[in-house]
Amino acid sequence: MTGAEITGDISDWQVDNRAKKDNHIKTSKYNVFTFLPINLFEQFQRVANAYFVVLLILQIIPEISSLSWFTTIVPLVLVLAITAVKDATDDYFRHKSDQQVNNRQSQVLIRGSLQNEKWMNVRVGDIIKLENNQFVAADILLLCSSEPYGLCYIETADLDGETNLKVRQALTITSDLGDITKLMDFDGEVICEPPNNKLDKFTGTLFWRDNKYPLDNEKMLLRGCVLRNTEWCFGLVIFAGLQTKLMQNCGKTSFKRTSIDKLMNTLVLWIFAFLICMGVILAIGNTIWESQIGRNFQVFLPWNEFQRSAVFSGFLTFWSYIIILNTVVPISLYVSVEVLRLGHSYFINWDRKMYYSQTDTAAEARTTTLNEELGQVEFIFSDKTGTLTQNIMVFSKCSINGKTFGDIYNEYDQKVEITEKTACVDFSFNPLCDRRFKFYDSNLVEAIKLEDLAVQEFFRLLALCHTVMPEEKSEGNLVYQAQSPDEGALVTAARNFGFVFRARTPETITLCEMGRAVTYQLLAILDFNNVRKRMSVIVRNPEGQIKLYSKGADTIIFDRLDPSNEDLMYTTSEHLNEFAGEGLRTLALAYKDLDEDDFDVWMKKLLFASTVIENREEQLAVLYEEIEQGLKLLGATAIEDKLQEGVPETIACLSLADIKIWVLTGDKLETAMNIGYSCNMLRDDMNEVFVISSHTVQEVQQQLRSAKEHILGLSRVSSTGDVEKTNMFAVDSVFEETIIAEYALVINGHSLAHALEPQLEHVLLDLACLCKTVICCRVTPLQKAQVVELVKRHKGAVTLAIGDGANDVSMIKTAHIGVGISGQEGMQAVLASDYSFAQFRYLQRLLLVHGRWSYFRMCNFLCYFFYKNFAFTLVHFWYGFFCGFSAQTVYDQWFITLFNIVYTSLPVLAMGLFDQDVNDQNSLRYPCLYKPGQQNLLFNKRQFFLCTLQGIGTSFLLFFIPYGAFSVMVKEDGSHFSDQQTFAVTIATSLVIVVSVQGFGELITSGKNMRMNTVPSVSSPGRTPHSSTWIENVLKRKNEVSCANDESTGGPENSDIAEQTPKQQHTD
Repeated sequence: MTGAEITGDISDWQVDNRAKKDNHIKTSKYNVFTFLPINLFEQFQRVANAYFVVLLILQIIPEISSLSWFTTIVPLVLVLAITAVKDATDDYFRHKSDQQVNNRQSQVLIRGSLQNEKWMNVRVGDIIKLENNQFVAADILLLCSSEPYGLCYIETADLDGETNLKVRQALTITSDLGDITKLMDFDGEVICEPPNNKLDKFTGTLFWRDNKYPLDNEKMLLRGCVLRNTEWCFGLVIFAGLQTKLMQNCGKTSFKRTSIDKLMNTLVLWIFAFLICMGVILAIGNTIWESQIGRNFQVFLPWNEFQRSAVFSGFLTFWSYIIILNTVVPISLYVSVEVLRLGHSYFINWDRKMYYSQTDTAAEARTTTLNEELGQVEFIFSDKTGTLTQNIMVFSKCSINGKTFGDIYNEYDQKVEITEKTACVDFSFNPLCDRRFKFYDSNLVEAIKLEDLAVQEFFRLLALCHTVMPEEKSEGNLVYQAQSPDEGALVTAARNFGFVFRARTPETITLCEMGRAVTYQLLAILDFNNVRKRMSVIVRNPEGQIKLYSKGADTIIFDRLDPSNEDLMYTTSEHLNEFAGEGLRTLALAYKDLDEDDFDVWMKKLLFASTVIENREEQLAVLYEEIEQGLKLLGATAIEDKLQEGVPETIACLSLADIKIWVLTGDKLETAMNIGYSCNMLRDDMNEVFVISSHTVQEVQQQLRSAKEHILGLSRVSSTGDVEKTNMFAVDSVFEETIIAEYALVINGHSLAHALEPQLEHVLLDLACLCKTVICCRVTPLQKAQVVELVKRHKGAVTLAIGDGANDVSMIKTAHIGVGISGQEGMQAVLASDYSFAQFRYLQRLLLVHGRWSYFRMCNFLCYFFYKNFAFTLVHFWYGFFCGFSAQTVYDQWFITLFNIVYTSLPVLAMGLFDQDVNDQNSLRYPCLYKPGQQNLLFNKRQFFLCTLQGIGTSFLLFFIPYGAFSVMVKEDGSHFSDQQTFAVTIATSLVIVVSVQGFGELITSGKNMRMNTVPSVSSPGRTPHSSTWIENVLKRKNEVSCANDESTGGPENSDIAEQTPKQQHTD
């Protein structure tokens, strides 16, 4: 199917719409019938669970069972039940959310009247009515509204993360269909593109009354939007349910497992193979023993009827020993793991240093299965708006006609630092000023009062050239709804300096200029886009003059200036460099007087280009370029984008932990880059910042390869000074770490779409991994998920995605770990996440403290658990050589059942819950301690092999020392000193003592380390030699000697983190 035909004929609703797509959505994984099979299938992906089911089947066969079946079935059912209850609880909340959304009410036009219908019953082709502050139920074509010219205003926070209002306008032909009778007669037909995930694009045509009208995204209201500042509107449902663009951008809920879980599956297979080997050895021993020795005892120990030979006896013995030795992987291991994960989750929930008092929001672990994965993260994918920033921007400085404003100077003409105590400019002369606006340079107000023409024109441009919508709740109480925060900041600045934007219609803009109402006729709006990097408006002032006002990137505006502005351009350029050096976002402003006749000719061309269907954007771009020439420069603005508290410090600290941070944002390229500079992710001293902003596959490929060749070419210079060309593009992970120079990659959404194609994705990934910073801008929610999936698939690294809006849900679900920030943009990201908190800075503590502790504890727990169970189980193996390989157990059955649950449970649980090698302050102060988790140093196949060897050795000593002692001891009457039970109790007691002492020994050592380090941890960065030596020893133990040496040199970057982090911990 290449398109969809939607008929809006209401009279046919009963007949046609039953077969059309309904609006029901589903984000849950299970229902009542599928829960048990699907959940059991997911749980039995753990090889150990399937392994225990096989053992349970073997145990119910009396001929081979040497242990009761209850020793396996009780813990197995317990584990399955606990996990199932947890999964069911999680899915219950998803069902509840789905039900809440599906049962929302919507007004649907049915047979001449508006009737309330549940959202899930809304169908394609329905005409629905929306009222102010209501969510849009489906993707609808706007037909008419309560506002003039069919305008309406929507908030798209759930789609693109932006809280500002956007304008949508109905077709002129349908804008007067506000009456029910007229809507009943509407029988238009829409032919449009099939369902897709492109939020910023819609292509369709409306056929009505023998005419056709082009449709685009500006006439669509998408599901998830909220109607604002509009009393009502009517719309035709185009896409419903899972076909809406919002749902097309939502990734599937996947079953997440940690890397330790996956390793455990492999280790269980290894253990099972080892178990079979032991069973084969003992079975062969039984066969030999029965054939040579056992036959001598058949007189009083006859074989069973079915036991025909020694070989068959060995076969049965094999299965008996498989059952006896199965405790090398006891089911209690998984019960203990779930208990530990639950405990670690509560530690996150209870952490007061991750509590944000301003919104009364605590950190929340929304899953219990991924805690140790937090200690192994290598890539972080972060949203920008609302995640790194507060979404608050402030007009800070400006340059007007070659003079800067915004700084303050003392009587010695020295710049004074602005603090909270610095006096603000008095705006009391302006009754319409925004009292929250702060500016400190009074010279600008004096220039306004002196009626400086350049200054007035400067602020007139800011008040006219924008897409902001005003809302005047009461006389003089203005609230601006801006499509971007920087636009809102600029219009607010103009408002405070006497040029107040009061009202807007499709044809006029009304200002209050220094107390006088002035209405400008709006003749044309030349939209901003990523290629133009500027926006212009053409207006007619009350005197009849036609003026073009333009604002945009300085490089773009400067290229279009009249030659007479050259001197002013150089001066303004110097000011812009100063502003940029302070991390401020800058725009250049210019204007042009237009001739009436020339404008009329140009306007006719514009009207024609606006009606063509093919190549419309290209033709409009040519016309815009034609009129935006010969501009006169007014000046430039500088805006401070308010970051969340602690963001630069957090990013710096995570970078020291060798965690790579990629920013994926829907904002424009300049905004993303400026935030990068504010966060210190981008710096002026970087060797190169590669910007990929092409529109074709060939151009993107060329830019990617050129950037990669540039990095590799400068890094692989031979001894003769020539660049090595051999195998230049074969980059491995070892070479990535040898590049000392720092590079950054910035890529926009159009280029990313091409770069993610199969033939280019490897080039993109190689280049990105060679760069210290990666920023992707203008990306869709699905592209965010695709970038995460690319790294997951090819790098094999643990990924974490963090965001705060519905546009981040897809990448949050795709990443190994999803983190939601409960900010200003709803709870969609939080509901889809694994962990949530209120501020980005808490990510540092989540990973470096809780993540590292969880990984450290889980690894020590697993090593200790395998050690003690091998020591416990292999005693049976040694005993087999002395009991005729008869599958006789050494221990009592209750001791076997309770060994892990009772006798040795306390040390292992205490270690898994409370063990710390360093406290939280030093975990943050020494980010290098995080690296062992990324490199899987604490629990891997080698560590498993070593702890099993230790367990085998312990079992050998536990059996043969008592055996040797008792074999030579006799009573006074010459009889043996011990019987089998005494021998078994001696071994069991020794076993419990040995493994418990070792477990408590680990805790005591860790506790001693903690006490030794408590005092230095709160002291200054220059700690006592004893403390530094101890930390260095910890680092050496984790193969991080080089990192320790770096720390000992006291480099400035690390010293900064050491000083900043303790302050950060006590912010709240």
